[in-house]
Amino acid sequence: MIITKTPFRMSFFGGGTDMESFFKKNSGSVISTTFDKYCYVNVRHLPRFFEYSTEISYSKTERVTDVEMIQHPAVRNAMKMLDMHEIRLTYEADLPARSGLGTSSSFAVGMLNAFYALKGKYASKRQLADEAVYLERILCGEAGGWQDQIAASFGGFNRINFNADGYEVLPIIISPERKRQLNNNLMMFFTGFTRFSSDIQKTNKLDEKSKEKQLKQMLELVDRAEMILTDKTRNLDDFGRLLDVTWKLKRKTGSAVSTDSIDELYNRGLEAGALGGKLLGAGGGGFLVFYVQPEKQEAVRCAMHNLMYIPFKFEDGGTQVIYYGPEAYEPLKNE
Repeated sequence: MIITKTPFRMSFFGGGTDMESFFKKNSGSVISTTFDKYCYVNVRHLPRFFEYSTEISYSKTERVTDVEMIQHPAVRNAMKMLDMHEIRLTYEADLPARSGLGTSSSFAVGMLNAFYALKGKYASKRQLADEAVYLERILCGEAGGWQDQIAASFGGFNRINFNADGYEVLPIIISPERKRQLNNNLMMFFTGFTRFSSDIQKTNKLDEKSKEKQLKQMLELVDRAEMILTDKTRNLDDFGRLLDVTWKLKRKTGSAVSTDSIDELYNRGLEAGALGGKLLGAGGGGFLVFYVQPEKQEAVRCAMHNLMYIPFKFEDGGTQVIYYGPEAYEPLKNE
């Protein structure tokens, strides 16, 4: 039996510039972190006592006799890609899917990590990230960028740069105290809306020329944000104010990024004292994160009283195998 633990990610700046269609031409960059909310993938070989040969449990349970019959596209394609047979896979998570935290990509990374471990093979963080991108973007044909898979695999507080040759993951050098202060000044709330990021990306494919212009402006903010974080003479509150700038720019990249309800919630947070914030992920719903000075946090919580508040801590581990119980497995002759 194998159990993997894979974190969710929180993206601050540069979202959208990790789309291959953009960074192959313009280069791209994002600043993001992983935090202490995880998805767990449990995989083992299914004993041959049942009428079915594979069992997959997520929001529903699938029991099939042929991999091709699996409805979940990521599971079906990953099993085919890595030649997996006769398994029982169970997925659990600390936070809901389709909520803007890269949950599907964290699952993809954690599943691939578990599959390799079940085969008794080691896969590096870069290999897992690369193969998760290939799985979701190519095999499953889902629209979206590359940052989620990379963040989930590597973990930590990073700047991820993209160009025509690929990507590089650069940890942001910041003192533990400054990093802790940033963490303490961030507040996250669940809006209650969930959506498919790929659907938002498709909807936002309107007026590409205008969108590219906005993405270039968002890319410029990445350097400014990194300077605020790494220069200890800068006021960290400027990071919060810059979040407001990037959110307003992102609002212009597509009609599905926000809704009247999200806008009302965001404005309510600012009126209560938040310096800035953003909706995480591709837009359309999920989690709102605000940068709030400590003395204003109670007022913001009161303003968001009808939303669930989610405390969190940054994490640095990325995807991990947290339980490794090797199994003897002899494939059927027709496999």
